[in-house]
Amino acid sequence: MMAITSCKEVKPGMDPGKYVRYTPEQVEALERVYHECPKPSSIRRQQLIRECPILSNIEPKQIKVWFQNRRCREKQRKEASRLQAVNRKLTAMNKLLMEENDRLQKQVSQLVYENGYFRQHTQNTTLATTDTSCESVVTSGQHHLTPQHPPRDASPAGLLSIAEETLTEFLSKATGTAVEWVQMPGMKPGPDSFGIVAISHGCTGVAARACGLVGLEPTKVAEILKDRTSWYRDCRSVDVINVLPTGNGGTIELLYMQLYAPTTLAPARDFWLLRYTSVLEDGSLVVCERSLSNTQSGPNMPPVQHFVRAEMLPSGYLIRPCEGGGSIIHIVDHMDLEQWSVPEVLRPLYESSTALAQKTTMAALRQLRQIAQEVSNPTITGWGRRPAALRGLSQRLSRGFNEALNGFTDEGWSMMGNDGIDDVTILVNSTPGKLMGLNFAIANGFPALSNAILCAKASMLLQNVPPAVLLRFLREHRSEWADSNIDAYSAAAVKAGPCGLPGSRIGGFGGQVILPLAHTIEREESLEVIKLENIGHGQEDTIMPRDMFLLQLCSGVDENAVGTCAELVFAPIDASFADDAPLLPSGFRIIPLDSGVDASSPNRTLDLASALEIGPTGNRVSGHYSGNCGSMRSVMTIAFQFAFENHLQENVASMARQYVRSIISSVQRVAVALSPSRLSSHGGLRPPPGTPEALTLARWICHSYRCHLGMELLKSGSEGSESVLKTLWHHSDAIMCCSLKALPVFTFANQAGLDMLETTLVALQDITLEKIFDDHGWKTLYTEFPQIMQQGFACLQGGICVSSMGRPISYERAVAWKVLNEEDIAHCIAFMFVNWSFV
Repeated sequence: MMAITSCKEVKPGMDPGKYVRYTPEQVEALERVYHECPKPSSIRRQQLIRECPILSNIEPKQIKVWFQNRRCREKQRKEASRLQAVNRKLTAMNKLLMEENDRLQKQVSQLVYENGYFRQHTQNTTLATTDTSCESVVTSGQHHLTPQHPPRDASPAGLLSIAEETLTEFLSKATGTAVEWVQMPGMKPGPDSFGIVAISHGCTGVAARACGLVGLEPTKVAEILKDRTSWYRDCRSVDVINVLPTGNGGTIELLYMQLYAPTTLAPARDFWLLRYTSVLEDGSLVVCERSLSNTQSGPNMPPVQHFVRAEMLPSGYLIRPCEGGGSIIHIVDHMDLEQWSVPEVLRPLYESSTALAQKTTMAALRQLRQIAQEVSNPTITGWGRRPAALRGLSQRLSRGFNEALNGFTDEGWSMMGNDGIDDVTILVNSTPGKLMGLNFAIANGFPALSNAILCAKASMLLQNVPPAVLLRFLREHRSEWADSNIDAYSAAAVKAGPCGLPGSRIGGFGGQVILPLAHTIEREESLEVIKLENIGHGQEDTIMPRDMFLLQLCSGVDENAVGTCAELVFAPIDASFADDAPLLPSGFRIIPLDSGVDASSPNRTLDLASALEIGPTGNRVSGHYSGNCGSMRSVMTIAFQFAFENHLQENVASMARQYVRSIISSVQRVAVALSPSRLSSHGGLRPPPGTPEALTLARWICHSYRCHLGMELLKSGSEGSESVLKTLWHHSDAIMCCSLKALPVFTFANQAGLDMLETTLVALQDITLEKIFDDHGWKTLYTEFPQIMQQGFACLQGGICVSSMGRPISYERAVAWKVLNEEDIAHCIAFMFVNWSFV
């Protein structure tokens, strides 16, 4: 504040050598107004002079200059802070790249040596010798990956020996050449990148490695990563069986870990692990793990029913303190998931290092970055909840869905008989803990407690449709697959009532309103409240409320993220929407089986030309989706839960079977419609839409802009309808059109417009113009509308609007103009938002 009090402002029209000096009281008054409104209008500035006598000697123009300078200083401060952060990231990234370069040089030297050894060995052996030694020749290059350990006992000294061996092998993978690492496709280098992510080539099992910078101290990083259930959604439990301190200040832990099965078609996995935490001589903190097996002769854990014992090869976390704060972290995950135990069609999932990287390695780094962001910028969301509470709700949704999908007997689940067709599995659970807080709201006011939960689940194979595209459709067009009567039944399981929350309508039966709660870093997943309006409306003797609210978790909507699992999980919530509200999650999980870019060859490269194709939400679609769509496969798993009374079990089971079968039928129909071969005519994977209507509209937009504003919208050289449309589509500013109706809806948007609205061409027409503006912005636009119709255009001041996901967007200025057809009749209104960005 003291630095600001000494500011001198140049008065417009005055000699630059003369200044206006503000007193501390004047600066304090101006600062108060600035924090309320950084860009006050002329009326507000005049009002300020009248209300503050201490500013009476300052001219209105000079106050305007003060606010301009103040905004400029604030912008410079933010830019300086951003550049400092970028510089720190670049320094840390440079260090990582130098280490990676050193590792690659060692790997090249080792490969050159092995190549020479193989060549000499081949030349100096006879044919017979070659036949008998073939196995050793082939495996000698990888012998160091699976060393034969001498027997160990279960004593502390024996466990410490295993721990030290694990540490050595882990470090050789994290910073050495024990594994041949290749860069994971789709990862971009740079200071704003996710980090350096690599996957294994040619080693036992599947392995992934990530290196990155996080703004947390090493001890905090280790604490978060050890709490695996908080960030690894596939992790059901981690039980610490025993803890042993070591003489060097480290800790040995014996762990039993269980992982959920991702689909109904495969059993769950479990691990019997040793975890070793220690500090290296250079001050780095290391947490490494490995499976205990008979080869070490250590303590044993007997097999557990319904679980397949998988193996974790030496893995862990190397955490180095970073200059200036924060940590540089190396993460290695290396597993043998026993793919023999799953059907042939699912084995690519269990043999994919890319899938392991996405759901485990990158998930750990993403959690660290998310928490670091929250620590550096602690906020409370507009819903009155801290980010940790929202993460807890996300975790409960995901965990509840996994529990229902797996149906473990120790959780109280038991299987019902089928109806002669085994396509849908029915499970029932009457454990009291599952029923706490659930009740039916009977119309006469007398609640009847539900005493059981039923889960209907099924899996299906999908072909030729990207999981992200299908999931977005299921999210944005619920009416295409959901039955409002079933939704009304589900709503009765909680104390339904009006939440009174604002939202953005994106379509759906009766009305579907999305109320965003939170987005994780890199927007990998979003948590939102869905309001379904008028569900069950028109039913006779209905006992259900007309509006229903769902807490919904959506993830995996990025088509460019290779190997990503796409999920849409939701649960009815009551009016209180408490953090501990009872949840019965249901939903969809779509797992890609043919990523097409896993590291089967170290020489594989990305098809950059095909990667430039435009996706429906601004993402770049890899050539895999467009060129090899015929081999694209994924497995969708569906699980829906219902609370009921025991005497209604058969009726509810029959209803649930039919409902899941109808959803399967709807999904199959939608998948066919969304296949890449059809999307070009449905506004899907290959915009810009080159239809005659789109070409004509693009020409009308540009012609009307030139007529009304006297300047060109596009750069010179855009001749021909197709060229105009292409240039308009790739325009850096968001350009969109809305209809001339009492309630205008969007009819067209270029790529930047779709990115800004966070929607697709398919869902664009479900968004009304009113929904993207706040009350002030809508009133301003409403007052300018007559000028647009009479004069042909209007220039709007910068402000704030919101996307279809509810995220606030700032824009520097906007232009609205009337689009005329060839008969000079108003066809629609076009808007251009200049220099927009998410706040």
